[in-house]
Amino acid sequence: MTAISEYRKQGRVAGKLDKLGVIVTAIALLALFLQPFALFRANRIVAADNVMVWSAMPLWQAVALVVAMLAAITVILFRTPVNLRLAVSIAAIAVLALMVGRAGYYLMPSDNPYARVSPGASFWILLFAFSIAMADAIVRKALPPMVRIGFLLVAAAAIGLLLWSGAWNDLSILKEYNNRADAFWREGRTHVELAFGSLAAAAAAGIPIGILCFRVPKVRATILNSLNVLQTIPSIALFGLLIAPLAWVGRNVPGAAELGIAGIGFAPAIVALFAYSLLPVVSNTVAGLDSVPRDAREAARGMGMTGRQQLFQVELPLAFPVILTGIRIVLVQNIGLAVIAGLIGGGGYGTFVFQGITQTATDLVLLGALPVVGMAFAAAIILDALVEISQGSARKGSRR
Repeated sequence: MTAISEYRKQGRVAGKLDKLGVIVTAIALLALFLQPFALFRANRIVAADNVMVWSAMPLWQAVALVVAMLAAITVILFRTPVNLRLAVSIAAIAVLALMVGRAGYYLMPSDNPYARVSPGASFWILLFAFSIAMADAIVRKALPPMVRIGFLLVAAAAIGLLLWSGAWNDLSILKEYNNRADAFWREGRTHVELAFGSLAAAAAAGIPIGILCFRVPKVRATILNSLNVLQTIPSIALFGLLIAPLAWVGRNVPGAAELGIAGIGFAPAIVALFAYSLLPVVSNTVAGLDSVPRDAREAARGMGMTGRQQLFQVELPLAFPVILTGIRIVLVQNIGLAVIAGLIGGGGYGTFVFQGITQTATDLVLLGALPVVGMAFAAAIILDALVEISQGSARKGSRR
């Protein structure tokens, strides 16, 4: 009887645990006590010294941080209300962001301007764990699209306030930024031009091609298979393959060089991104048009609509959510792929990534990588919300 009652007690305790919370708790505890909270370097390229949380700041601050993290982990471990989980996850992320700045202030020596203090594995793993818990809480709450966009804007404002306050000024990534502020914003503009320019070109070409594939089934397989083959070429290889033909165009076509067309640089980068963008746009256009209900088409024909009117007033509006999903895939993909442009002088944040790799400067790599992650994350949230809004509009339109 004792064994049975003990088994039942264990079952009741296990039933109170949150499955994701158990995983987050295990990851967070291992990171908090076994991984360094900060890294110290005498200069930007030497090997780093690991600094645990209790050595990265005054002891009372370290104790306060550990207690706060343990309290947050406890809330996430059990099946607590969603609103509480969300609030605690956000608070834990905010505390981590502030305390890693305190670690930079405490560890940075006043007599060595070349020293560098970086967030350690403990900070990044804890940030990841609480971000997962926050995302899970947001999904469970099923927030409306505009609320999710508002949440994103608040998060962006909070990050901007953190950077403006100077709380991270002693961290090495901000020192790298201060040394390259003009280049950072210049490469940022180039990165946006690469990602959005290739998307605009792919949408302008891909949607008509998708309409052609839908209207002429005989060419659908040929076009989609060709684009599939193009999609299988590794990104670096495609960038390299474009160097020779674009160099020839730049040398031999009048006016091409003045437009910036050359073997390396912006031109091959945007052409490669355009090529990678075509398949999602074309295939989603075809899928969207295929998904238009037959009743809607028959009603349009019954009203005496021409083929052109039917396409623009009925089929494309109803197919728009699926087409927009393809555009979302392309934008997130191109924001990431544009990093490779740094290898061929195309600019963008990849410039910092590859400079950091060649100089073994981790913080320079992060200076290029973190904005890319942020841009892709924001683009995914905004376009997901727009897809959901357009789906609601399409459903209302189909009922009418």
